[in-house]
Amino acid sequence: MSQEISLKEAERKAFRATYNDGLWDVLIGSFVLILAVAPLLSDRLGDFWSSVIFLPFWGLVYLAISLLRKHVVAPRIGAVQFSRARRTKLTRFTLVMVVANILALTLGIAALVFTGMRGGPTLLVLFGLVWLVAFGLAGYLLDISRFYVYGLLLAIAPLVGEWLYNNAGATHHGFPITYGFVAGVMILVGVVLFIRLLVQTSPQAGDGLPGEG
Repeated sequence: MSQEISLKEAERKAFRATYNDGLWDVLIGSFVLILAVAPLLSDRLGDFWSSVIFLPFWGLVYLAISLLRKHVVAPRIGAVQFSRARRTKLTRFTLVMVVANILALTLGIAALVFTGMRGGPTLLVLFGLVWLVAFGLAGYLLDISRFYVYGLLLAIAPLVGEWLYNNAGATHHGFPITYGFVAGVMILVGVVLFIRLLVQTSPQAGDGLPGEG
């Protein structure tokens, strides 16, 4: 029994190490950055195209991170075959992030259009709740506690932005300030974690250790 617990704990640590390289932080932070920059272009391009135009940029970031994980991270931490339960959690995490990003993009466009009208505050609250729930689930599924903090920051960002808009004269309902700040925090944390990984590890020989079946 104790051996089974030890194996599960070892797999848990390996799972966290594999997905705690900071690259998820950079990837998601890059998407949040779109929410900060897009409003600045909304007057010229419109609310829809000012957001969609950044999707190729996000795709390039995703490609770059995939290559880094394959050619830089994997040789350092090894390739680990996780149990079915862990693989299921990772699949669910990916699904949660995809759904959350689609909802956030949709609600973000809607908030820019309707904020200040009757449905504005409701949209802002929904926008925050999407992030809070999504990152709460992400933190649970990946066993990474800082995702809970990201969820909280993103949940209050639209409300703080609206306060800055009404009381401090911030443009575009404060989105460039609040989401720019959160994106900066996420990307900075991700870069620091990635650099720490490079400093503390070196490329390994072999394919790593398998997890439990």
